[in-house]
Amino acid sequence: MTTPQALAFAVLAGTMGLFVWGRLRYDMVATLALLVSVGVGIVPPDKAFQGFSDDIVIIVGSALVVSAAVARSGVMEVALQALAPRIRSVTGQVAVLAGAVTLLSAFVKNIGALAMLIPVAFQMARRANTSPSATLMPMSFGALLGGLMTLVGTSPNIIVARVRGELTGEPFGMFDFAPVGVVIAASGMVVLMLGHRLIPQGRKGMATLDAALDIKDYTTEAHVTPGSVLVGASIADVHRFADGEVTVTTVIRGADRRSSPLPDMQLREHDTLVVEGDPSALERLIARADLKLTREDNTPDTAEATDEIGVVEAIVGPDSALGGQSAQRAELFRRFGVNLIAVSRSGQRFTERLRSITLQTGDIVVLQGNLTRLPDTLKALGCLPLAERRLRLGQVRRGFVTLFILAAAMTLTAFGVTPVAIGFFGAAAAMVAVGALPLRDAYAAIEWPILIMLGALIPVSDALRSTGATELVGVWLSHVGASLPPAGMVALVMLAAMAVTPFLNNAATVLVMAPIAASFARDLGLRPDAFLMAVAIGAACDFLTPIGHQCNTLVMGPGGYRFGDYWRLGLPLSLMVVLVGVPMVMLVWPLR
Repeated sequence: MTTPQALAFAVLAGTMGLFVWGRLRYDMVATLALLVSVGVGIVPPDKAFQGFSDDIVIIVGSALVVSAAVARSGVMEVALQALAPRIRSVTGQVAVLAGAVTLLSAFVKNIGALAMLIPVAFQMARRANTSPSATLMPMSFGALLGGLMTLVGTSPNIIVARVRGELTGEPFGMFDFAPVGVVIAASGMVVLMLGHRLIPQGRKGMATLDAALDIKDYTTEAHVTPGSVLVGASIADVHRFADGEVTVTTVIRGADRRSSPLPDMQLREHDTLVVEGDPSALERLIARADLKLTREDNTPDTAEATDEIGVVEAIVGPDSALGGQSAQRAELFRRFGVNLIAVSRSGQRFTERLRSITLQTGDIVVLQGNLTRLPDTLKALGCLPLAERRLRLGQVRRGFVTLFILAAAMTLTAFGVTPVAIGFFGAAAAMVAVGALPLRDAYAAIEWPILIMLGALIPVSDALRSTGATELVGVWLSHVGASLPPAGMVALVMLAAMAVTPFLNNAATVLVMAPIAASFARDLGLRPDAFLMAVAIGAACDFLTPIGHQCNTLVMGPGGYRFGDYWRLGLPLSLMVVLVGVPMVMLVWPLR
């Protein structure tokens, strides 16, 4: 092993260690990896920033804008709204919702497709008196499966196409992924429809105070007013007054704060109660006992009409400005003009003040503010609306214009009329030009941390190749793979990518694994296509944990899932991907 190779391996090991550690965000880890690579001499200074001009960055950024425009159109939601009242069985709900997300994820960002249809899933569950937990996890897994079908379905496909272009002079095309991806996605749908019973049933997510969605366990905060019937009453009286449906978790009296107060504690005027319960039960208690919800400010803006003030339920998204922040630190009312009036987190009971709760991805929050401004506020905060009355279906006419632009771009790129980067950059520009997506929202839709990570890791990944490190790993793998049958070789690569992805970003996994897989194939004297496809499939299919992919994280709170719930359905789905994916890859992309 040469010194440059040793340095390349050291940078790779350090990068993976920081990814697993998780204390630094992935874009910062990639930036540090690039700087260290330049510092130790494995990336020349004049090539340090070439990754930011790579077509991958343009394609991913453009695809995010296109995805946001399609999501805004609301066409898919309109179509599902017509079907929703007719679907009563859980299996039918899984088939329609997971199938819709799978199809949509082939063309738009998978987390965007999932976010569009989460409200529809809650509405279906409420109408059919079923639990949303039975459908949300299959929808998340369907979103991952859908990305396997096209070049722009997921970032790993784009990166693998680039690596193939460097090796053979011809990158994978728009629908080169479809023969394998469609079969895996269709097989996955069968597993999801049959396997949804493996998910713990009856789990409840969270809901709005107006009970638009019938979900449990909200925590809110209320003052005992001077005229309240609870003045002089005990905690036990409060429980009886609320028919046992509300729990007082904390009583705050001046500087005194009592968690889990005793049943005989008597309440006084101006006490603050932190209460937990069903949304409708909380609403009844507050109305009957003449309590007053606390907020960051004292009163709504008196210049606004009362009927313009309302509440909306939303999920704290993966890149939300609220993640890791409390309402007090985020200065919600001063900066955004909204109040936090309730919060819920799966499996956790809060005892601290509402304004002091540190919010996390997947938390459900109820925000109060001006109804005309709330949609834009939610976008600025990075939160996803859930309540049915806040579900914006968009304009169907404009939606069809958006779909026409998307179809035109995909047709031009599929037939080689224009490069993928140009086609999707043009589609993004056209959608903004026709008003399908405001310019401000277009910039907001771009996930800059992802682009920074890609731009920074591309030179680092290339350093593994230029120093010969990938060839060295390829030789090691070839010694292992030489004793395996051809299917075992492809399966080895797919399983390796699948095993690494929960600890790395899937795009980072492909940047590292794709050159190694290509070197592995070359050392065995085989064509690289099947191995590159195996890397793309393995990196895109992370079904075992809630932390490996943003889609899985997003549904954890609303579905009431626990960490250990994912493998129940995720393990058989992962086995299916390997059992179906390996022979399909070898059939479509022969090794020799």
